[in-house]
Formats: sequence, C-alpha cells, structure tokens
Amino acid sequence: MSTKDLFDNEAKAKLRDLAEDIKFTMMVTALDLKPLNAIPMTTKKVDEQGNIWFLSAADSDHNKHIENDKRVQLIYSDPSDMRYLSVYGEAIITKERKILAELYDKKSDVWFDGLEDPRLTAIQFYPREAYYWDTKNNKYVTLFKIGIAAITKDEADIGVDGALKM
Repeated sequence: MSTKDLFDNEAKAKLRDLAEDIKFTMMVTALDLKPLNAIPMTTKKVDEQGNIWFLSAADSDHNKHIENDKRVQLIYSDPSDMRYLSVYGEAIITKERKILAELYDKKSDVWFDGLEDPRLTAIQFYPREAYYWDTKNNKYVTLFKIGIAAITKDEADIGVDGALKM
C-alpha cells in the first residue's frame, strides 16, 4: 500500500467520492463517554465545501450529544471493495426548512412522518481531519495481488492511503 496525502479540492473530491459511494457511516458522538456511542447513519449529501449532511430526529441521543459536545467521529467502511474513511470534525443541528426539503426523500419516511414531522432535523458535519484507505482495483484483483506477493515475497501494490487535508 502506498501513501498519498491529498490537499484542498482533491481532498474534498476524495472525501465526497468515498462518503457518497459508501453511503453508510457509524457516527460516534459523546467522544468522552465509554463505551463509545455509535449509531449507523445515511449520508444524504456532501456539499462543495466538503461538509457532510444527515437527517436526524431531534429527540435522538446523538442529537442530544451534539448539542452538548459538537465533536463527532465518522467511520465509513466498505469491506466488499476494501474502501474506508475515518473523519473527525464538528457537527451542528439545524431545522432550516430549505435544507430539510433538499435532504428529504421517500426513504426518509421510514424514520419520519414526512417533511412536516416536528422531530425532523439535519446534521451538518464539518470535517477537520480525515484519513482514507482505498484499493486501486476490485477486491478479487487485490486478493490475487496479495497472494502473488506472499509467494514471491515482493511487496504488493494493492492500494493507497493517506490524509485528506481540506
């Protein structure tokens, strides 16, 4: 695996690519508490500034945690394609109607009683530090390269990892 740190627009593009493609993340809030409080969340969008957006219920534990401590860790994992993203940052909660309308879709009806649900909020996550792991090929090619490297004792070039500096 080779290391390639990405900067500015290239870092934002990589973050957007991974977060929107993987789609689901574990959102960890109340970082000082043990055990960690992690909940699965669906990424609704990544904006041009690299902010990640979610829909959430106002009465949820993670909303309450964010109100008390805005520090959040997101962990994206796609083991089938061997792609991973860890992002640390800060989150705020909004009830701005325009944003809620933009993020809301039919799948959101599973959690909310429509766009007018009084519990409906959006979480805007501001990335501060991020690190990614991404294979250059699909899983089967990567596994094949690992097998060849084990036999030949050569180092396998199976992917790239690095910091995302926005």
